[in-house]
Amino acid sequence: MDREIEVKVLGVDLKDMERRLMAIGAKLVSKEYQINILLDTEHRFIKNDLGSYLRIRETKDLLNGKTRTDLTLKKNISKEGVRENIEISSRIEDRESLIRILEQLGYKIIDEGYKDRTSYVYEDIRFDLDKWDKSTYPYPYMEIEVEREQDLDRAIELLEINKDQISVESIMELRGRL
Repeated sequence: MDREIEVKVLGVDLKDMERRLMAIGAKLVSKEYQINILLDTEHRFIKNDLGSYLRIRETKDLLNGKTRTDLTLKKNISKEGVRENIEISSRIEDRESLIRILEQLGYKIIDEGYKDRTSYVYEDIRFDLDKWDKSTYPYPYMEIEVEREQDLDRAIELLEINKDQISVESIMELRGRL
């Protein structure tokens, strides 16, 4: 189980942000293509009763050609200035079999989205440059993930980010505003 502290930076030019990251000495750690599958019951038990979401993510690492698939239950525990989540994840070997098992238990695919992600790390700060397929979310953004909240202010200052661009909304919440 992992605790994550993150925000999204909306309205960014990904190429410009990548240049800024390289200028401060951030290290490229991955370039990925992801398939993200959300599952829930017909009555949205995971969303409504648990305040969470269940995701299968297949990630192809474009730098080394390796693919991995993870099942994650992600629960938001705070949106006070940052988005704080608890994630419980497990690597899975057979995505289609897992989906069939979950369907037998009353879960179904409620959404499927495709994302290109380029990730950089600077000290203990992770920067994910994300671009979804147009039908999932048409606007690129950057996620900043930190271990300590004070690192977020440092990241914003280093990259000269306007605080008005900061969002603690999930991708589902952002989509709901479209």
